[in-house]
Amino acid sequence: MALDIFVPFWGDPELLKETVRSVQAQTVDDWQLTVVDDAYPDPTVAEYFAALDDPRVTYVRNEQNLGITDNYRRCVSMATEELVVLLGCDDVMLPDYVATVLDAHRRFPQAHIIQPGVEVIGADGEVVSTLVDTVKQKVTMPRASQPRLLAGEELAASLLRADWLYWPSLVFRRESMVAAGFRDDYPLIQDLALEIDIIAAGGPLLLVPHVCFRYRRHDASASSATSGGGKRFDGERRYFAEAAEQMAALGWRRAARAARWHLTSRAHALTLLPRVLVARDSGTVRMLAHHAFAPTRRSA
Repeated sequence: MALDIFVPFWGDPELLKETVRSVQAQTVDDWQLTVVDDAYPDPTVAEYFAALDDPRVTYVRNEQNLGITDNYRRCVSMATEELVVLLGCDDVMLPDYVATVLDAHRRFPQAHIIQPGVEVIGADGEVVSTLVDTVKQKVTMPRASQPRLLAGEELAASLLRADWLYWPSLVFRRESMVAAGFRDDYPLIQDLALEIDIIAAGGPLLLVPHVCFRYRRHDASASSATSGGGKRFDGERRYFAEAAEQMAALGWRRAARAARWHLTSRAHALTLLPRVLVARDSGTVRMLAHHAFAPTRRSA
């Protein structure tokens, strides 16, 4: 069984090359890599892959830009293996990533999602410690010294309080991704929406503490680039309102309450308020304050 690795690409070509090299450096060959270029305006990307000469690596270029959600859909539609990864185009697999997650799947075949251990790097590739990742890894992520299966309302409530998963590092069962699908209205929180939909359908998650992935956090990321303008939080409020109803319909009261409160999302908005106050951006101030303090209303 091979791991189906997809890289939906729109970004820095040099970081993409680093990502590809990290996959090629895996200690086992049970993988295939497909880069899906979302019509990025740089001809050197196609030239790089034309010269790569590695039969394990496939390069596909969309005729026109599809956007984040539809490019994810295209990646999943091309998958042929049981296990799928949507690898970020600036993230790095450590050499034993594939071996670690495939071993975890063999030991825990019931898992629909696998979260391996992650360390965070900055734009320069050096390991960094950030407040958001300290909270994720030390406060909100469940403790695990050995692989640990999580499922049901407890898992959903935990993630709706604080999304401690690292999307580009996750391994999914292909049929679970296809069944859940991606939501059109939430391009910057669709990862959480997909994860919650899989969990709501009964899919367990396996937490593997061994660190084998490097997640790059820097200001150029899509979420960082838009959160200051408040756009992210408008989508988050709408999603959490829907998630609260979804959890309530399952009888998962604690998870519904966690969605309504979405405490870490509110806290994130509060941390951005000083920046926009200095910039005297009154519209964004109102949006962030509303997200931080207003109660979540049921969706129409």
